[in-house]
Amino acid sequence: MGLLVRSLSKPSSSVKELVILFLKLGTVAFGGPAAHIAMIEDEVVRRRHWISREKFLDLFGAANLIPGPSSTEMAIFIGYLHGGWIGLLLGGVCFILPAAIIVTLLAYAYVQFGSLPQALGLLYGVKPVIIAIILQALWSLGHSAVKTKFLAAMGVFALILSILGINPLIIILGIGSVTGLSGLVRRIRRNEKTTRSSLLLLLLVLPLAYVAQTVASATYASPSSSGMGEIFLIFLKIGSVVFGSGYVLLAFLRSDFVVHSHWLTDSQLIDAVAVGQVTPGPVFTTATFIGYLLAGLPGAFVATVGIFLPAFILVAISGPLIPRIRQSPVTGAFLDGVTVASLALMAYVTYQLGVAALVDLVTLTLAVASSILLLRFRVNSAWLVLIGAIIGVLRFPLGSP
Repeated sequence: MGLLVRSLSKPSSSVKELVILFLKLGTVAFGGPAAHIAMIEDEVVRRRHWISREKFLDLFGAANLIPGPSSTEMAIFIGYLHGGWIGLLLGGVCFILPAAIIVTLLAYAYVQFGSLPQALGLLYGVKPVIIAIILQALWSLGHSAVKTKFLAAMGVFALILSILGINPLIIILGIGSVTGLSGLVRRIRRNEKTTRSSLLLLLLVLPLAYVAQTVASATYASPSSSGMGEIFLIFLKIGSVVFGSGYVLLAFLRSDFVVHSHWLTDSQLIDAVAVGQVTPGPVFTTATFIGYLLAGLPGAFVATVGIFLPAFILVAISGPLIPRIRQSPVTGAFLDGVTVASLALMAYVTYQLGVAALVDLVTLTLAVASSILLLRFRVNSAWLVLIGAIIGVLRFPLGSP
């Protein structure tokens, strides 16, 4: 990894090539983070031979150890690798920009025509498929994340805390602290040397959680007093703390915009998720849609910048730190807990969204059928979203659901 970090400052591909590649990927990359990663690997490893597969896996591992959208962070990492600081900026922006533009146009159409039967029918059919896609991602991620019975128990505990309404950030950092301290205790019992940096991290986590909770609470306001600053701060916070998967951000979105501020309803939130899913690019562009609903075009811009800005900053500063975090069993255990807690939040928010989406036998059947096709036959999720949209429009061509 030391060679990897040093190589990040040596551009080996033109900025023009970088811009063209990530504009293209940002326009055609449907299917969620896993699909995005596969498409990026195909382009930069197999087709262009910019980096080796081993180096690509190192970058992918680094992207998964920091908060934020992993596929966007891969674009930022590769941009830095091939274009220095300007490449870091352009790689990420060009991957985000096409989706942000498309989502903004759809948000405008939603605001203008969302009450029309055709629009409601479209979302009626897409929502159950979204639930199935999230369940499929939860199942896949769970197999890798729940490594021990202890981690499984921590996941159940995190789920109970989320049901009780505890702030998601507190849950994630708290569970991470418990698993990290457990790793520390195991090392002490084995008389193994514990680095001061590992101990310092664990001692700072809970105070950090308290400060984060205070800052998060300060960003809540009544719907009538919401402004660009509040929107920016909430999305900046979310972009700074979401681990594991783009879908985990749903827990934070619901906590901030539905439960606490009451700026959105559950139905509007799942509509935002549906629009984010039917468009290419990062799932985090759900923020663009929400920002437009709250404050029009300026809100869309501010929300997009807020949620993606931490990814650029974290990629820029994480390179030298990632190897040390990975090598430490204590901080590694902390990150295991963070991941399990994130999956628990993801499971609970899936239930909440499912209540709003599965409203009759048709939507329930569509969700079950989509789940089977995804889990058993690995059908591309973009096709299922398209089929769900067609079913919705056919079911309600003239009337609203």
